[in-house]
Amino acid sequence: MAEISKATLKRYPVYLKALRRLSKEGVKRIMSSQLGEYVDIKPTTIRRDFSLIGQLGKQGYGYDVDELIGIFAKQLGEEFDEKMILIGVGRLGTAILNYNNWNHVAGEIVCAFDLKPEIRNSEPKVNVPVYHIDELEEEFPKGCEVAILCIPEGAQQIVNRLHDLGVKGIVNFTREHFVLPEGMIKSDVDVVSTIQELVFEVNSMNK
Repeated sequence: MAEISKATLKRYPVYLKALRRLSKEGVKRIMSSQLGEYVDIKPTTIRRDFSLIGQLGKQGYGYDVDELIGIFAKQLGEEFDEKMILIGVGRLGTAILNYNNWNHVAGEIVCAFDLKPEIRNSEPKVNVPVYHIDELEEEFPKGCEVAILCIPEGAQQIVNRLHDLGVKGIVNFTREHFVLPEGMIKSDVDVVSTIQELVFEVNSMNK
């Protein structure tokens, strides 16, 4: 398989979510032009993204929707029922937990850890078990390889503990610098930088 860029990987969950909706609507096959209108992505981009996985469609026929769902679910690791944990149940962490309803396109957050586990009884209530961070090793779900980090400080220590538990991927919402142990990868989520980039592009369009 050809090397897949990060930009392409970000589009795969979009395709999967759209294909599942189409399947529920009774759509059995679809052309790249039709899917492109549905997800607002150019058909040429869709065909290129699909070609990186293999020969998925037939010219003049299009793509089998259910077949694509199976292929993308496999690529995204969903066939393994991906479990994720959340570290830090502050305002952001709570918002993420309450958004934990993405039809399992990217897995599911099964539990969370915080310095104040009693937050599980506050408003808005969260929909997963919340444990004290000291219980991380004891309550860590078997087979979990992805953790979402939403803590204000102490990231390095937590990351080291997660590494020892077998976590391979970190979704990082913190603003702290930390060194990844060998065998781990992370994806930084910086909302402020994203907004700044968008504002820059909008200002460039106005010039």
